[in-house]
Amino acid sequence: MMVKASHILVPTEHKAKWIYKELKKGRDFEKLAKEYSECPSRMKGGNLGFFERGQMTKEFEDVAFSLKEGEISKPVKTEFGYHIIKLLEKKK
Repeated sequence: MMVKASHILVPTEHKAKWIYKELKKGRDFEKLAKEYSECPSRMKGGNLGFFERGQMTKEFEDVAFSLKEGEISKPVKTEFGYHIIKLLEKKK
């Protein structure tokens, strides 16, 4: 299975929680990614494209592969910082 996801990467849990609250209020994921994410994917609204298991960190993948299409995760901690993940699509 492959998933297509976007994410917002920030260095602190506090910032990640704030962004998550903003998303829950209806703020646009792509706009927040462009404004706050520290990943180069921010230029594409956080879009990482399709990936399989084994291409990302385990913590990131475990959450990304468990989401439903359109669902946004709570902040996820990895060695790179805190991610908020939005699942865009799943395919086999």
